[in-house]
Amino acid sequence: MQALDHTRYLALREGAQVLEADGSGDKVLRLTDGSILKLFRRKRLLTSAAWYPYAKRFADNCDALRERQIPCPSIRQVYRIPSIERDAVHYDPLPGQTLRQLLDVQDDADPLRGQLGVFMATLHERGIYFRSAHLGNIVLTPEHQLGLIDIADLRVYRRPLRKTLRLRNFKHMVRYPQDRQWLLDKRGEVFMQHYGQTQSICSREELNSALQK
Repeated sequence: MQALDHTRYLALREGAQVLEADGSGDKVLRLTDGSILKLFRRKRLLTSAAWYPYAKRFADNCDALRERQIPCPSIRQVYRIPSIERDAVHYDPLPGQTLRQLLDVQDDADPLRGQLGVFMATLHERGIYFRSAHLGNIVLTPEHQLGLIDIADLRVYRRPLRKTLRLRNFKHMVRYPQDRQWLLDKRGEVFMQHYGQTQSICSREELNSALQK
């Protein structure tokens, strides 16, 4: 993690577009060269975020995904910015559109639902548990591959995910009404069929139960 003084921070963010902010300040900036600066508040309490900052987790998770051949953002640098009590990760965004952006674009979404089923099975088989898995954080790239963004809370295991984590992951995927409606079109048959063909840990009945709740 590289220290960034206030003068250099201001120079880095000059002319930036604020993509996300809250009452505490800016959270996500698009810099003038198209790269992204994502800011995280420093945690002072004795929590995991204090000794393992979210900015560092984000960067480490990108490295882990690339090792497993999963498309994701490309990290430039991780910063500590004492003057604003923030950590930051500077990265090039993953090109493409989120699946949520594509909800109303495609006439026949079944191929994409099937591709998502295979993708989720691939993540699980490679030990990747993405708690924030929803259609706004999964990107279809120009090469027609699926990839992940906003991955600070992703966890990577050495072995394929156990059944309980897989089923919990599916419950996260249907939290948002628009995601749920799209994913469960035709009762989720397309998604479940393609997920099931790529793994053998979860039965069709277990998948259906997790998605329909």
